[in-house]
Amino acid sequence: MAGLAAFGLLAAGCSTGGMGTRDEGPARTDPVAQSPSTTSPTATTSPMKKVDAVALLKSDPKVSKGVKADLRPCAADAYAIDTSYGSLTDNATTPDVVVNLMTCGDAVGIGTYVYRATDGTYENVFAKEEPAVYATIDRGDLVVTQQVYAKNDPVTYPSGEIVTTYRWSGNKFTEHDRVQNEYSRVVGGEEEPPPTLVPSEN
Repeated sequence: MAGLAAFGLLAAGCSTGGMGTRDEGPARTDPVAQSPSTTSPTATTSPMKKVDAVALLKSDPKVSKGVKADLRPCAADAYAIDTSYGSLTDNATTPDVVVNLMTCGDAVGIGTYVYRATDGTYENVFAKEEPAVYATIDRGDLVVTQQVYAKNDPVTYPSGEIVTTYRWSGNKFTEHDRVQNEYSRVVGGEEEPPPTLVPSEN
């Protein structure tokens, strides 16, 4: 009798829902996904050697005095500098370095530079110091974007941009392509579209 009572309690608990077993249909026949291995791979890649971009700019004679005067921390020891590493100059041993220097307040580019490793040091092989300039690496090409501002344009809404693509040729960068984009002033909030006229009922 005790066994039957226990079986009855077990059956009642399973039928109340929430904590008991449920009929989920036939068992799945697809293979169970294996958890990723926690062992480290046998082949390891050496970590990329990072550069001190601030020290690089300060010691670079090709960086103008005006830019160096603006080269100051925005907060504590944090600088408005973006650094990218990649292959631009066919240097198979050490990645090239792209350094973008920006203003602290609104992050507008004021200078962009490319450094190539040569004999253990970094050589400046490209420099562009103009307002609202920023460079990136795109599949081996150097892409420099410069915002274009018309009179009375706010910093957040330029009138357009010029995108110039450079490629390494011999021992220097040469211009490969240039695209100029003009932005809609309506989208930027500078000009509102004309109001829609609603016909009068009279």
